[in-house]
Amino acid sequence: MMTSRILQHFNIKIFIYFLIAVTAVYTLAFTYYYNFKDDGYILADWLINYQDGGFKRRGLSGSFFFLLQDVTGIRLNYLVYFFQFIFISGFFLLYAKLIRYKITDLLYLSLLLSPIGFVGLLNTVTYVGKKEFIVFFLFTWFVYALDNNKLSKCKEYFFCAALFVTVLLHEVVLFYVPYFAIALYLKTGKFQYKRYIKYFLSVGIPALVIFLFGKNVNEGKSLEILASRGVHPIYGIFYWKIDERQYIFEHKNEYVLYFISLTLSILHLSYYLKFLNNRKFLSIALLGAFAFTLPLFYLAIDWGRWMYIHMVMIIILFSLLLKEGSSAYAFESITINRKFYITSFIILASLLYRVEMSGKGFTFEGILYRVFIAPLELLNKM
Repeated sequence: MMTSRILQHFNIKIFIYFLIAVTAVYTLAFTYYYNFKDDGYILADWLINYQDGGFKRRGLSGSFFFLLQDVTGIRLNYLVYFFQFIFISGFFLLYAKLIRYKITDLLYLSLLLSPIGFVGLLNTVTYVGKKEFIVFFLFTWFVYALDNNKLSKCKEYFFCAALFVTVLLHEVVLFYVPYFAIALYLKTGKFQYKRYIKYFLSVGIPALVIFLFGKNVNEGKSLEILASRGVHPIYGIFYWKIDERQYIFEHKNEYVLYFISLTLSILHLSYYLKFLNNRKFLSIALLGAFAFTLPLFYLAIDWGRWMYIHMVMIIILFSLLLKEGSSAYAFESITINRKFYITSFIILASLLYRVEMSGKGFTFEGILYRVFIAPLELLNKM
């Protein structure tokens, strides 16, 4: 009886705010740490440039930071981190603002606690500092404008222009643009094909130009150019010479484990969809959005990363469907029933397992292991 009263008064919204804050601080702290270690992915991926060989995929960001360094004289690590800080903190702040007056429940919280949701960042440090935070930032801003009826025609063209530029920073945005169309439908309740085409063209045109004319990420001088500018990565994107399809085949015993994680995530989302009015449309739309990213799974080894981006986009998308509340602390009280037990089981299961960015698709080294067991193992080794 006492447990029931405690659960009923457990403020899910405050816990979500706490989770957002912890995840944001963790992400920013480790992004800073790896930036100043000259990390070959978290820093160096932002420094792919046009100076080495000309036009290439992802090269706009590096050339931009080189120009800033030439103008300001500031170290590249600081310049890159400043923009990472803007996009990462901007995403978390906008997300908190997006759900501020929404009524959240335990089932919605379970999405954030998914090992490929917000907890994925706490589970797998290699997710921090990546360029997908630009996509998260833009999509959250887009959904916020949409939800508050502030998406004017002028703003729509701004978002299309931003998506166009973002493809030149990282081509991954091309594969997640369907979420913008799904969000538009959820808000308007009608298909507006001409409207959707703008978004697909905004990412499709630059992606086609990159495909036709883009050169290699490293044309032979990148490391030399970075060294002259004070950055010395010893591994990472500029050293990448792996045949990714061959790598997946050679590590198929590890990659097959992603199907366990994917199945669990599909079951999780299927249960969530049971309680939505738009479940038929959303089931088809989300399957379509996933199918749209299948080339990523074929071409690149970061299967966990692609799944993680999907879940974060879905978390943002589903905020559109939350009921409106009158307070920033509005939440749905927990009722001890069948839904509570199933949701609690989903949360517990989510906290038990982990999904690596690439390689191990499923391990029992989830957040509970990392918080309660890993430190003891470390102390025992010492």
